[in-house]
Amino acid sequence: MVFAHDTTAALLLAADLVNSADLVNSADLVNSVELVDSDGLVGSDDLTDVGALEAFLDKHLVEPRRRAVAADLEAVRALRPRLRAIWATTEPEPLAELINGLLRDSGARPWLTDHGGGWGWHLHVTGHDAALEHRIAAQAGFAFADLVRMGETGRLRRCDAPDCDAVLVDLSKNRSRRYCDTGNCGNRQHVAAYRERRADREAAREEDRETAGEAAREEDRAGREAAARAG
Repeated sequence: MVFAHDTTAALLLAADLVNSADLVNSADLVNSVELVDSDGLVGSDDLTDVGALEAFLDKHLVEPRRRAVAADLEAVRALRPRLRAIWATTEPEPLAELINGLLRDSGARPWLTDHGGGWGWHLHVTGHDAALEHRIAAQAGFAFADLVRMGETGRLRRCDAPDCDAVLVDLSKNRSRRYCDTGNCGNRQHVAAYRERRADREAAREEDRETAGEAAREEDRAGREAAARAG
């Protein structure tokens, strides 16, 4: 399944924004600020300041745009729970309600533009001077709506690693992606599975050695008993 470039870009931005706040097992708090959510879960925030937000927007080619200020940082951070709720919702009607809320509250108004940068003609859903949180919400809302109408919401997944709460967008042709890109989860799980298999093999070998040893000891006892009877 191939999605339009702007749809793919908006989905990846939304996932990265959700994952910029780790509220479960924050293994590395370097270059992050510690936070506590409403449920008291300690985690970290990669959007530490306006500079970090600008770098995030640059990474996702959010352009043209006005420069972010402190109020934008707080508003964009506040958008993350609404986006995470999309990944947590599987029923069509509640999902549609969440997406419609993003579109409604952001004042989304789709229009075609070609502002250079190699994108070609594509949709913008707010004006360039719109508040950043509205711009992000509107773009994400339209991208999520595309998934709903195409029956592809199953591509919105949560990382399979047991110690990870990150979300991901599975853009693979065979819908096979299982792990996020935030914490090397795929490699960690493969290493853990290999170590478990190796431990199982070692345990099996040890059991075989014990069984063989017991058989040898039993054979020795039987030999001694037979020799004693013969004497």
